[in-house]
Formats: sequence, C-alpha cells, structure tokens
Amino acid sequence: MLTAAPLPDRPGARLSGDCDLDSRQVLASALGIVTRIPGPVVHLDLSAVVFLDAAAVAALVHASATFTAQGRRLLIHDPPYSLRKVVEMFPDECAALEVAA
Repeated sequence: MLTAAPLPDRPGARLSGDCDLDSRQVLASALGIVTRIPGPVVHLDLSAVVFLDAAAVAALVHASATFTAQGRRLLIHDPPYSLRKVVEMFPDECAALEVAA
C-alpha cells in the first residue's frame, strides 16, 4: 500500500510503501498534488518507500519534467535502491530526476 503525507518542515510530501501496479493510481494522484505545491523547490521524501517499479520511476521523471517546464525543481530525498538501479540502467531517460546529496 502506498500513502502520501505533507512534509511538516518544508514544501513537499513523503511517500510510504510500494509504488507498483497496485498503487499506480495513488502515485499519480500524489504526484498531481505535489506538482501543485507552490514554491521554487518542492521536496519529495522517499525514505519510507520500499520499492518503485519502472512505471513509477517514469511517473517521477514526468513530474520532474513538469517542474522544470515551470521553472521549478522537484528535489527527491532518500530514494530506495530500486529507483537508483533504474536510474543506473537508464541514465538518459532519468536525467530529469534531481536527487538530494
């Protein structure tokens, strides 16, 4: 199960759970809300996400591209291994993703 909650200390959201076929609609809804959060930088905390499938990574790439088109940034924090692995396998396709150091 995937859940989303606002971050208490900065503009953004925290996702928890798995991002896969069963939670695709929840992820799409959460990212739709995240893209409407005002501010030049919006944070997406993935520290409680266990797994992201390739479609979930594609949704994150699309959300990041939306931010870029608006002249803003989506900053991803603490991505799970599965996201890092997909980025490693498809660096060009995932170039829009910005992960906090």
